[in-house]
Amino acid sequence: MIVAIDSSTDIASLALAKDEVLAQVSWRCGQNHSVELLPRLTQLLGEAKVNLKDTSLVIVAKGPGSFNGLRVGLSTAKGLAFSLDVPIIGISSLETEAYGHAQSGLPICPIFNAGRGEIATALYQKTNSGWRQLIPEHITTVDALRDEITEKTLFCGEYLNTIARQLKEKLKEKAVIAPDRMRSAVSLIELAKPRIDAGDYDDPATLQPTYLRRPQITKPKRRQKYANGDSK
Repeated sequence: MIVAIDSSTDIASLALAKDEVLAQVSWRCGQNHSVELLPRLTQLLGEAKVNLKDTSLVIVAKGPGSFNGLRVGLSTAKGLAFSLDVPIIGISSLETEAYGHAQSGLPICPIFNAGRGEIATALYQKTNSGWRQLIPEHITTVDALRDEITEKTLFCGEYLNTIARQLKEKLKEKAVIAPDRMRSAVSLIELAKPRIDAGDYDDPATLQPTYLRRPQITKPKRRQKYANGDSK
């Protein structure tokens, strides 16, 4: 049995599959990944009437995304891989978001909030020759997309509602806004199939989340020294 985990953003998703999808769930968890992910997995296993010990492979969305969500998702997936002694595969979260719209035929631009007025994005498309990445994952701005996007493109992602008007203003008819829907961990399973067939697995000891930028760390304030030697 395959267990697929995606906790990249405020939307989390889980899926179980053997020869076909056994069960799946997607929900808005906000920043509650650490308290909601495992109970949801337990519930899903019960609904599918399967045992976690039946797991033969773990697939996890490795980012980019929220620092907290990725930390929880990766640690859970790696814990399962180690404890059950099964292989693990990490898949791009942006690619997973885009793959849900693969049948559109258009170039697909998934967008995640990167903070500081920036976005994390990439560009993918499914053609007769297959699914491929057109532009690698990177941090950019909505203004910069005006130069990056050269043809009609489908934009997707839960952050889209926040910037949809800006995209339309800057890209005009080249911006096609995808309908609002939750990302599904089933896409992780479909994207992992070529690697499963090739036996191309990640090392759970070295698999790390993709942040695209380092987490912001606030430096502690210096302690002020006073004449009597005390500090504050």
